[in-house]
Amino acid sequence: MNPIVIIPARMAATRLPNKPLADIGGLPMIVRVLRQAEAANIGPVAVAAGDAEIVEAVKAAGGQAVLTDPDLPSGSDRIQAAVEALDPSGLHDAVINLQGDMPFVRTEILSACAALLADQPTCDVATVVAPEASPADRSNPDVVKAVLALAEGATTGRALYFTRSTLYGDAPIWRHVGIYGYRREALGRFITAPPSPLEQREKLEQLRGLEMGLSYWAAVADDAPISVDNPADLEAARAHARDHDA
Repeated sequence: MNPIVIIPARMAATRLPNKPLADIGGLPMIVRVLRQAEAANIGPVAVAAGDAEIVEAVKAAGGQAVLTDPDLPSGSDRIQAAVEALDPSGLHDAVINLQGDMPFVRTEILSACAALLADQPTCDVATVVAPEASPADRSNPDVVKAVLALAEGATTGRALYFTRSTLYGDAPIWRHVGIYGYRREALGRFITAPPSPLEQREKLEQLRGLEMGLSYWAAVADDAPISVDNPADLEAARAHARDHDA
């Protein structure tokens, strides 16, 4: 495999406007995400930016960024536009979609996602899950749960479904971590397909891929990375930086 890592980012986040440029320990959040992706060393890294301010911040930090149409409907559309601009000849046969709001994502998580594509010939889309953080996760619609075909003791398995609904029983509940690794052909098929009924019902775009017949596999991480979606998350990220930055 010859992956490229693309980080979609835009300023118009509903719950936390301008969050890609939010300061976390002296660095814009998007730059922290960029640094983690570069440290994973799984391929070149670029930011697919919906706004010129993001491009400027990334380039000022020595990174690569592509300005994409701000009206694109999703991060997946944004990464497709960026990869077409950066690699029109198709040298990169896999695209890792890393969300721009995970400033401390561990490099092992990105490596595990990329490894799934290399190790599983039937995997069209790789992603990541983590154990539930608390029993409250089971009924929280903001926590997306992944239903996996996972053998006992295994750390990878096929993802059968994703849901916001409550899951019952004594088996572990897997929180979905929004990192995806697409085979290039699968990304192209996904982007050109219309939103599916289950996707619209659950507000989860990965269900479009499942309804199309794409094969999703998930790697199990020890824990979910900090994701910054609102002001409280941002304060938690700043506290983490204070405690852990050298």
